[in-house]
Amino acid sequence: MSRNYFLTGAILLALIAVGCNSEAPDQTANKTSGEQAISRSATPAMTDSHAHDTAAARIPAFQIDAASLNNLGPTLPAEKFVGKTREAYKAVKEIPRTIAQLPCYCECDVGFGHKSLYSCYEDDHASHCAVCVDEVLLAYRLQKEEKLTPEQIRERIIAEYSAQR
Repeated sequence: MSRNYFLTGAILLALIAVGCNSEAPDQTANKTSGEQAISRSATPAMTDSHAHDTAAARIPAFQIDAASLNNLGPTLPAEKFVGKTREAYKAVKEIPRTIAQLPCYCECDVGFGHKSLYSCYEDDHASHCAVCVDEVLLAYRLQKEEKLTPEQIRERIIAEYSAQR
């Protein structure tokens, strides 16, 4: 019996070690040099102790360059959806430039090539994803009620969702 505990413990330690040493794949291959710089420096200013805590956390893609923000594609009509999802699609229509400046923590940038949280609303992806819906509703509240800038909202989203990982 103790041999089974030892074997289970050894396997768990090996899995933890592998997980701690794995790195996120390089996402820069299809980006311009400006976008690469944005992706790599997109974290808020950090103290040395905070940098150690979040250094391994990957921040999903988001857009901040003017050309991208001025050329956002259309989103699906909110009327196609119900409940919180409908409210989220409405919010994206109201503050599209803010939403495009936010990373999506369902990490659809890796799985679907999304460029930001806004991309989730160009199709029905967000209608199937609570993370996308909750992030947009939080961003909308922060902008409308607390009068935060897109940069401040992005910092709050990164802090909140990075901590949940």
